[in-house]
Amino acid sequence: MRDDKSRERPSPDHGDPRIAEARLAAIIESSFDAVIAKDLNSIITDWNPAAERMFGYAAHEAIGRSITMLIPDHLRDEETGIIRRIRANERVESFETVRLRKDGTRIHVSLTVSPIRDAQGNVVGASKIARDITAARESEARIRLLLREINHRVKNQYAVILSLIRETGLRSQSIQEFQGKVRERITALAASHDLLVKSEWSGSTLAEIVKEQLSVFGHEDVVVISGPLLSVSPSTVQSLGMAFHELGTNSAKYGVLSGRGGSIAVSWRLEPGPEPTLEIEWLEQFDPPLPKAPAKVRGFGTVVLDRVTPLSLGGRSSLERSTQAVRWHLSAPASSVLETPSEG
Repeated sequence: MRDDKSRERPSPDHGDPRIAEARLAAIIESSFDAVIAKDLNSIITDWNPAAERMFGYAAHEAIGRSITMLIPDHLRDEETGIIRRIRANERVESFETVRLRKDGTRIHVSLTVSPIRDAQGNVVGASKIARDITAARESEARIRLLLREINHRVKNQYAVILSLIRETGLRSQSIQEFQGKVRERITALAASHDLLVKSEWSGSTLAEIVKEQLSVFGHEDVVVISGPLLSVSPSTVQSLGMAFHELGTNSAKYGVLSGRGGSIAVSWRLEPGPEPTLEIEWLEQFDPPLPKAPAKVRGFGTVVLDRVTPLSLGGRSSLERSTQAVRWHLSAPASSVLETPSEG
């Protein structure tokens, strides 16, 4: 019968300092964090593979040199403080700082520094564990930037909604009409917002804006969309979204999207020149023609098409109505409309 006490017996290598050292060396060699040892004069004595990957120096290039080669000039006082605390037999708790790679680029690191003692317990150096947190810091910076941008855009949305409510109220004949128009226009703003969310607030394409705003009216078979693939800025998504919603609403009440017959062509092109412009056209043709030309009522939709959208894009527009067609043309500087790639 086996003695249960055998389970408590140490393994043959238990207490063997050579095996313990080998294990420690293997752990350091395989670590994803940079493990660096230095003496009390800040001279590097040990340098693991992760340190090579992180800082770009091979072991033979780093060992024997001062650790200050990794420290930007304005942070050199950090090393003085670290050595002072190590001499006092203190462990330096984790802190975040900046260090230099061999190619001169800066990286954000989290450092932990501990004393190294000899067999007699005397402090003879320090071990430093460095973790690269550059990606995390950049992610935090992007999140802060995004939050500021969202805050700015939300305030803009509030301003647009307040203006929308005010203008709709001035041009509504009843509470029911007011409620219906406000509901429709806020829904149109929400559709533009959805496009921005899908693109992570980087804008959208002209084709997506047109399709999204007109999809609620049906009759997709009578709408033809044409033009080059162009991405527009987030602010342009909102401005053009409002314009196409008003055009679609008017068509659904009196024109082609009401099912009376005809076609709608939405097209755009870039006009070259010293200051390139984006030209957008809505051409709605009636078949058969209307009995009489639509009345020139300056409602909220007309204000959006004639003033709000062109002014927000730094351009100009024209709106023509006849028994044959409705034509809206917008010309705006490409620089104020198109999305510009963000710098990395």
